[in-house]
Amino acid sequence: MCGIWALFGIGVDVAVHSNSVFTKIIHRGPDAWRLEADCRLAHSFLGFHRLKVVDSVYGMQPMKLHCLPDLTLMCNGEIYNCHELAKNFGFTMETHCDVEPILHLFGKGGIEMATSHLDAEFAFCLVDAAKQRVYIARDPFGVRPLFRLYSESGVLGVCSEAKGLVGMSQHLNGSKFTLEPFPPGTFEEYSIDKEGRAKLVRRERFYEIGGPERPKFKPFVPYDKLTDDVHSNIRTLLTSAVQKRLMADRRIGCLLSGGLDSSLIAALLVKLAKEANLPYPIQTFSIGMGDSPDVLAARQVAKHIGSEHHEIIFTEEDVVKVLDEVICTLETYDITTIRASVGMYLISRAIKQKTDTTVILSGEGADELAQGYIYFRDAPSTAEARAESLRLLKDIYLFDGLRADRTTAAWSLELRVPFLDLEFTNYMLSLPPDMLRPKGGVEKHLLRSAFDGTGLLPDSILWRHKEAFSDGVTSVRKSLFQIIQEIVAMRDIGVELKDAQALFPHCTPKTREALYYRQLFEKNYPQQSSLIPYIWMPRWVNVSDPSARVISHYAAEKAK
Repeated sequence: MCGIWALFGIGVDVAVHSNSVFTKIIHRGPDAWRLEADCRLAHSFLGFHRLKVVDSVYGMQPMKLHCLPDLTLMCNGEIYNCHELAKNFGFTMETHCDVEPILHLFGKGGIEMATSHLDAEFAFCLVDAAKQRVYIARDPFGVRPLFRLYSESGVLGVCSEAKGLVGMSQHLNGSKFTLEPFPPGTFEEYSIDKEGRAKLVRRERFYEIGGPERPKFKPFVPYDKLTDDVHSNIRTLLTSAVQKRLMADRRIGCLLSGGLDSSLIAALLVKLAKEANLPYPIQTFSIGMGDSPDVLAARQVAKHIGSEHHEIIFTEEDVVKVLDEVICTLETYDITTIRASVGMYLISRAIKQKTDTTVILSGEGADELAQGYIYFRDAPSTAEARAESLRLLKDIYLFDGLRADRTTAAWSLELRVPFLDLEFTNYMLSLPPDMLRPKGGVEKHLLRSAFDGTGLLPDSILWRHKEAFSDGVTSVRKSLFQIIQEIVAMRDIGVELKDAQALFPHCTPKTREALYYRQLFEKNYPQQSSLIPYIWMPRWVNVSDPSARVISHYAAEKAK
């Protein structure tokens, strides 16, 4: 994990002044930084904040190679097949940094080759000085964040977080511009003229989630070992997804809520770490208020798998103190995202302050991929359930993916998400859609069944009903979202809910809680409400709040 930042088509005086904007993403890479101009392109400036995870000083960026002197790369990502690429394409690595193959692939076949062969999570900006071109690309699920500013005057800005670009508008001399998340699974090509002005010349998708064709990357070894046994294949590919994410020179740990998703990842991680003889035990981390359901379940899992377990206990006062910080960190005003981020922000802070774990695995992506949300039980048909799953996966970078990245990156941790592994997701989405639907009132039935009888997890965890996050970290009597609503009720918002429609026509706040989030967002990111296209809500159920707690199926389960 790191932070990338670049400006093209802007004067040096502005770039120097922008150093204060560049430092707004220093949390993404506190180990080293570099800010440089490239004299080969007029008015171009590249900045990089490094978190050392793989390789030492040789992995510093912007990266240039002796064999490809015209190319410069900045990449926030992990290229899990870096060694296979070097072997298959016959290039010699000049560093031990996993992102180096992007430059070699580009040198051999351009941006198409540089994106289509990566088994990776990445966001990169690549400069070809000889052709006066800039290329931007992002991984298929948007696991690694990327924002792009583009003005009609030819200014192009690239940054890992919006906060590194939002302050640039004052330097555009009134020129109209857009600041938006860069679309996942896409690359763009820009030409740079003699004055440094950027012009978009090409935009293409290199990966379509759930598309009719297989991804444009070469199948890896585990894919060649698949059988006719679907359960066996799921175990093989998820195990492989965790195994490749052991690539790190820093200590690896895992978030553990005690739910199915994080418990599977934690169990596989501990097992594979022992087989790999890692020189330290795997640390797992849970968070809750007292003996909350998640804390109790995670404790049971940790004992079963033999991890070095840490419990972070928080209070209502902790929520009071960090709520505003969380909203500013996230760069969103989405209700569900903010609620779910409070605990993740607090647990990330504790990991950073109290342990030496730097790389964190987690269970994000399983609910979207395996139809794990409770409302999937209400899907009118298999086709609609499939369409909703694909929609959630395509938009995960705006919601759960955003939450997972920002809350961990805020504390200089690198997050890795095995459930969004390209091979694993490609296989799961290739199965008959009916196999992924809830069965007998149990969501993620296929995933649970694949590990049933293996002993990897206790049956009580493997078949544990889905817990709403607000309930899991607190209690059934008083959910986290109720605590947040009480906090918001005590604060001065400054505007009335009746005026919300006129003030905020896009994604108009419907509750006092939503209005509070929006006001704070607008204060930090003025006129950038389009950073999210809609407020996350469950489908097919008539509810006024996005919490799973208000869905009848969930309420019925909690009453048992």
